[in-house]
Amino acid sequence: MKTAETKRKTVAIVVSDKMDKSRIVVVERQKKHPVYGKYIKVRKKFCVHDAENKSKIGDKVVIQESIPISKRKKWVLLEILGQ
Repeated sequence: MKTAETKRKTVAIVVSDKMDKSRIVVVERQKKHPVYGKYIKVRKKFCVHDAENKSKIGDKVVIQESIPISKRKKWVLLEILGQ
């Protein structure tokens, strides 16, 4: 079982806040192309649990892995960094 220290944390941007206690966030990172060597932006969307409905679209947030909350929600919102 993972402890709080071993769970992944990452910074993401909220792209949808239409659901109650849930947010859709996008994590963007850069990956080097294996053949051409060019850096490519890679985006991945996650469904995040926001119990207090504090975050809004465009907010930069810190998310952390957790136990599964529902079928798609496996991340929780830790803090809001701002716009």
